[in-house]
Amino acid sequence: MRDLRGRRQLSLLAATVLTTSALAVGPTAVAVPSDTAPAGVLPAASVAATAPTAATAEPTVEEPAPLPPLGWNSWNTFYCNINEQMVRETADAMVNSGMADAGYEYVVVDDCWMQDHRDGNGNLQARTDRFPSGMKALGDYIHARGLKFGIYHAPREKTCNQYFEGRPGTSSYGYETQDANLFASWGVDYVKHDWCDPRGTAQEQAALFEKFGDALKATGRPIVYSINPNSAHWNSAPTYSGWGEFADMWRTSEDLDDAWSTGCSPSADCFVGITEALDIIEPMREWTQPGRYNDPDMLMVGVRNSLTPTENRAHMSMWAMLSAPLIAGNDLRNMSADVRAVLTNRDVLAIDQDPLVRQADRVRDDGDAEVWAKPLADGSVAVALLNRGSGSRQISTTLGEVGLGSGTHTYRELWTGATGTTTGQLTAQVAGHGVALFKVSPGDTSEPPTDVALVSSASDRCLDVPESSTENGTGLVIWDCHSAPNQTWTAQADGTLRSLGKCLDAPPEATPGTRVQLWDCHGGDNQRWTFQGDGTIRGVRSGLCLDVDRNRTENNTAVLLWTCTGAANQLWTRV
Repeated sequence: MRDLRGRRQLSLLAATVLTTSALAVGPTAVAVPSDTAPAGVLPAASVAATAPTAATAEPTVEEPAPLPPLGWNSWNTFYCNINEQMVRETADAMVNSGMADAGYEYVVVDDCWMQDHRDGNGNLQARTDRFPSGMKALGDYIHARGLKFGIYHAPREKTCNQYFEGRPGTSSYGYETQDANLFASWGVDYVKHDWCDPRGTAQEQAALFEKFGDALKATGRPIVYSINPNSAHWNSAPTYSGWGEFADMWRTSEDLDDAWSTGCSPSADCFVGITEALDIIEPMREWTQPGRYNDPDMLMVGVRNSLTPTENRAHMSMWAMLSAPLIAGNDLRNMSADVRAVLTNRDVLAIDQDPLVRQADRVRDDGDAEVWAKPLADGSVAVALLNRGSGSRQISTTLGEVGLGSGTHTYRELWTGATGTTTGQLTAQVAGHGVALFKVSPGDTSEPPTDVALVSSASDRCLDVPESSTENGTGLVIWDCHSAPNQTWTAQADGTLRSLGKCLDAPPEATPGTRVQLWDCHGGDNQRWTFQGDGTIRGVRSGLCLDVDRNRTENNTAVLLWTCTGAANQLWTRV
């Protein structure tokens, strides 16, 4: 997060960045020594804290965000012009506007709430000119309305406002346990932790973020942990796949501007528009899973009326397709009926909150015309036809391209309510900077189920049930193709693939490397599969692809699940 009113680029950035040009990519964090507190700041261990202390035994903390969080944050509209009256009015507006009924629950106070100095016991202090009743009282007010309380903090020396204004800092650096306990005592349910410093490799950032995340977990309170490694820093988020090991959500880029496009380069330290945010996050799609979310930043729907109604709908649609946290940034006390309708569209929110929690794939990119597909837990697919250009255009896709099978399918466009059926194509005339958002579901089909053999492109061998065993848990292999029933798979309208009266199955908690098997058919999403346009076969529950183990080609090689790469050992032909 940056001060939008100025200082977007600092000439001192290049001079102050640590000499860390060699960046290791991966989930392993590098430990930061405990004696690295900034000059003039005592480590928390040397300060007599009055905040509650964590229990000695490690507590069990429930998953705080099994689905993408929905809420509101003060920054996009108010910056530092915040106070407790405005936040209380916003909590009231969240309830009175229908947003709470639609699922929004977090009220997050961003930067500028704290004083620039800690108290005599080393505790953070609220600015009494803005929050005279204190932060616990504010949290109590929010909780009394059935909502949840969020707050802003920073892992390095300063918050963003302190950094850009050149003021003393009150970050968590060296105070992780003390600050986490203080937040828990205030009833905090959500912490936004903002790097806001040009220094540090991604691994060094991860080490500090993880330290505070561990401190939050140690309080025993379920607190959503939202991190941003990109403020005043090169865009390190896409280079490190391990954020989800300690954070519930992580920003994927610098701040989102209230613009369709800014022209910002994906790796540059500059504000991005909606289209740049999509380009940055799309390759990170496998990182999103239940409880762990790529975060393309807070919504700009209705912020300063900068986006058109068409752009608002497209923005909301695409964030829902990403399974992104939906954190509104507009003034909830004064929003138009159109903005309210966008933010509370139940059908669109259901796409975001789908329990499968898959980030959409961009299955086709024709320049300004794009097709995105997102499998849903009920076997349907959400399809977004996105027009990035300024002029209206017709965009089409096929059922096969978005991962659906043959037969008659029903569809509903989620902004207009238009419904229909299709056996092949989905087409819409899409306005400039707009989207057509469909939910497409398998319907009744007059076509009989299709019997196919599934041939691995790497070996020309077929998916096979060894020795025609029908015992539950039988692991599947590839074998020389023949026409016997143990290589015949019937593609059902519900997305299952059946052989010998049993279903192609993946264990419910399957991860990359889990072997696929034969099991009694029960219709669960771990038995539903989608045929992708690139020739891969993807599990609806896991989001992983059918893969021939280690690209081997000999008979009896195991078939398992693996992260989708499109390699030859993941490509299958139906014959």
